[in-house]
Order: sequence, then C-alpha cells, then structure tokens
Amino acid sequence: MAMRIPFFGLISLRSPMLGLLEHYEQIAKGMELIEGSMECYITSDGHACQEFSMLQNELNAVEEHADTIKRYIRNHLPSGIFFPVDKHLFFTYTRTQDDILDAAQDSLQWIAMRDVTVPEEFQRDVLIFIDEVSKCVQLLKPALEGTVAWVHDEGIERSEVKILYRNVRQQHKVVSKLAHDLRSRFYNSKMDFKDIYQLIHFVEKLLVMSHSVEDCADMLRVMIAK
Repeated sequence: MAMRIPFFGLISLRSPMLGLLEHYEQIAKGMELIEGSMECYITSDGHACQEFSMLQNELNAVEEHADTIKRYIRNHLPSGIFFPVDKHLFFTYTRTQDDILDAAQDSLQWIAMRDVTVPEEFQRDVLIFIDEVSKCVQLLKPALEGTVAWVHDEGIERSEVKILYRNVRQQHKVVSKLAHDLRSRFYNSKMDFKDIYQLIHFVEKLLVMSHSVEDCADMLRVMIAK
C-alpha cells in the first residue's frame, strides 16, 4: 500500500491505517445493535423484550472483538520512519475510536440496570435521538476512509476530506441539541425519579458516543494538516 512519507517517497507496506477501518466496522455493528435492542426495549416495555438480553450479549462480544483488533494494530506497527502519521496521535485516535464502543456498552448497561418503562410521549423522540447518534457514527466512516485515502496518496483532495470532518461536527451539534431537550423534558416529567435518573444517563452515554466521534474527526483533521 502506497503511503505518504516525507523524504522517503512511496513504499509498499501494510498500512496501520487500514486497521482503523477494521476497528470502525465493529463500532458500526455496535450502533446497529443499540438501535435494534432499544426499539425492542421501548416498544416491549423494558425487559419483557427477550431479544434485549441477547442483543446486549452480542454488543459485549462486538466490543471484545474490537479490543482484539485494537491490540493487534498497536502490536504490529511499522518502525518510526515508515509510519504515515504521528504515532502518538495514532495511539490517541485508536483509544478515542474505542471509546465510542465503550460508551455504547455503558448506555445499554444503564438501561439494563433495572426495568424502566419509557412513557409513550417520549418513545418516538428517544428513537429519533438514537437514530441521530447512529448518523453521527456513520459519518465517521467516510471521514476515516477519506483520511486513509489522503495519507495513501490516492488522489483525494485535502479540501474534500475537510468537508467530511465538517459533516461530523454538524451532526454532533444536532445530537447535542436533542440530548439537551430530552434531558430537560425528562426532568420536568412526572416519571419516578429513578426512571428519570436512569434515562438521563442512557442519553448521556449516547451523547458521549457522538462526542467521541467528533473528537475522532478532529484528530483525523490533524493527521492531514500541513
């Protein structure tokens, strides 16, 4: 794989950047599981949904597989002069991308802690919020792919990649506003405080997912900076 390397020209090596794409695919799977499990949970009155526990176990398996990929990437890095980006930045990025999946796992743990019924007045908006978080996660893929293509000198322009980062930031703003609105409505509802506390933490963990996606986009932007 051809890579941009100052002073040394182009060389053919297995790029560690490709490992980030493999790791991202596990994050995408995790987000799909959250969407499926929460739709089941909300419409089936909490743990009356048998599918929820199964999907939660699947998410745990996905997270373990993602950790395996992350360790492999870190343990098989090329020597310094052949590394396409700053190594410290690369390590920070892998950790931040992994944080997305950790937050996904935490979000379901909060919901699974005890049975909680999401009132009908909130059900649609909670599902919309989850969908917007999913869109944010999805937008990281083209941003990461564009970064890898630029680092590998595959003909993509820096300005094109920057647009992909901007898309992530704009979507995170959408998620942040929805999270704020939901938390405010939960606090002002007539739900039992335990339910309010639990649902707010669920929303906050999904917001952490979106925020980590934005952090990833910011670090990718640094990778292509002159």
